[in-house]
Amino acid sequence: GDFLIRNIIGVDAQNGVMAVSTELREGQKVQFHLRDAQTSSEDLENLLKQYVDKRGAKEQRGAVLFSCLGRGAHLYGLPNHDAGLFQKMLGQVPLGGFFCNGELGPVNNTTYMHGYTSCFGIFREKHDFLTKPTG
Repeated sequence: GDFLIRNIIGVDAQNGVMAVSTELREGQKVQFHLRDAQTSSEDLENLLKQYVDKRGAKEQRGAVLFSCLGRGAHLYGLPNHDAGLFQKMLGQVPLGGFFCNGELGPVNNTTYMHGYTSCFGIFREKHDFLTKPTG
């Protein structure tokens, strides 16, 4: 499922409290996640595969990648992991972008600021599906 991940920013063991980097609502469910390179890589590969299965790997004209500073060599132990996986799955599509310290993306049809993510914008040729053939 989709999750909105936030960091633990402090713990007070004496008082039994924990601080997170967002405001929580009373009664809100909280779930803990551990970031790891293997699961992150598998997740990205699965999402790219879903895209290729739905759209094909040949229609893309270009793409941009906005990747968190916490990814890359820091997480995977090698540079360019996400860009390399993108090109492995979609071919040599021109790809540009930059590292961020927060990326915009959806969770359950609402846009949030995320961390430790990569967001791709993929450019394809415009298709006008509403135009009826004449003749």
